[in-house]
Amino acid sequence: MGGCVSSPGKAERERSEAIDRRIEEDSRQFKKECKILLLGSGESGKSTIVKQMKIIHQNGYTSDELLSFRPTIFRNLVDSAQDIVLAMRKLGIDPALPENRQNAEKIMDYRVEESLGGAQAAVGALLGDQPLRNKESKTGIANGDSDRPEQHHIVYPPRDYSGTASASKKIVLNEEIAQAIHALWADPIISQLMDHSSDFYLMDSAPYFFSEVLRIGAPDYIPNEADILRARAKSSGIAETRFNMGQLSIHMFDVGGQRSERRKWIHCFEAVTSIIFCVALSEYDQVLLEAAGQNRMLESLVLFESVINSRWFSRTSIILFLNKIDVFKAKLPKVALEKYFADYAGGADVNKAAKYILWRFMQVNRARLSIYPHLTQATDTGNIRLVFAAVKETILQNALKDSGIL
Repeated sequence: MGGCVSSPGKAERERSEAIDRRIEEDSRQFKKECKILLLGSGESGKSTIVKQMKIIHQNGYTSDELLSFRPTIFRNLVDSAQDIVLAMRKLGIDPALPENRQNAEKIMDYRVEESLGGAQAAVGALLGDQPLRNKESKTGIANGDSDRPEQHHIVYPPRDYSGTASASKKIVLNEEIAQAIHALWADPIISQLMDHSSDFYLMDSAPYFFSEVLRIGAPDYIPNEADILRARAKSSGIAETRFNMGQLSIHMFDVGGQRSERRKWIHCFEAVTSIIFCVALSEYDQVLLEAAGQNRMLESLVLFESVINSRWFSRTSIILFLNKIDVFKAKLPKVALEKYFADYAGGADVNKAAKYILWRFMQVNRARLSIYPHLTQATDTGNIRLVFAAVKETILQNALKDSGIL
């Protein structure tokens, strides 16, 4: 009879143990999954980091995915060439070679949209094409310049890579325009113009695209990973990506950095393991696209201060990427940091300048959280691979501390 009484008790105990094992397994799985927010102001390199994660941890880009970036790259190239011409006009500088004056006119008259032909609607719909009026487009050039053609922002990432690739195959960059851009960029006056780069807006990747213009202008052009890493498209909303990094399952969120996009961040705040905050070191002499009077570096400082002292992140590790170190090194000897930050006294020494900017960010850490800084070049896959190896160790160490093991 005793056996009859113990049978239900044994079954209950086994069921209870099974539930306990499942809870323990779920708990282990939860600890292995890390939620990372990529934060920072516009054009700080967040989306480039996401692209690097795809290259490093997700086997890179397929041929359809590569092709889907053609419209973005064509527009980056043409918009940048038009910005060069507008800068010349603003500063009263003419090309040294007479033929390049004609090339400048050709460039200003060219519309990427006209090259889309029947594919325009498909590409625009798939990429989330949004018009951007002249008065909102650039901050270094006089707002509302009537010579500037209406621009469009292509929203990243595409909604449908295969559909976008199919439409993108129909798009070609006019070879005559490619030759005109190539000739203008080779004009002897360009070096003089670039000495005044703080006086006008030019995307950081423009020199790269100009140097590759003849390849990009070929009818059978297929973007490579280096092109994609430098392609600039406005991030809209929240883009999620998942990948494994050793024993860690990473769930990464890239959110739009422009002011209008920041209200969407609140939806990502729950159970965040780490924040990667991106700052473009080279932005110390630049102003916001959406607010022409606001220095970008100061805006990043204000944003970082609000993030690091927020109650949402009191138990979150903060990883600070001081990005675009390559652009910073090239700019510092030409554009004095002390012109924009009067208390800096290190001259053109890159190490002193980077340490000063890091110090400015550390000063706003009233919550006294641990900050893990890294100098980064988001377009350099080797650099990002090394940096993320260190990031992984930071995440693991903090996980061990939280569990009480360390």
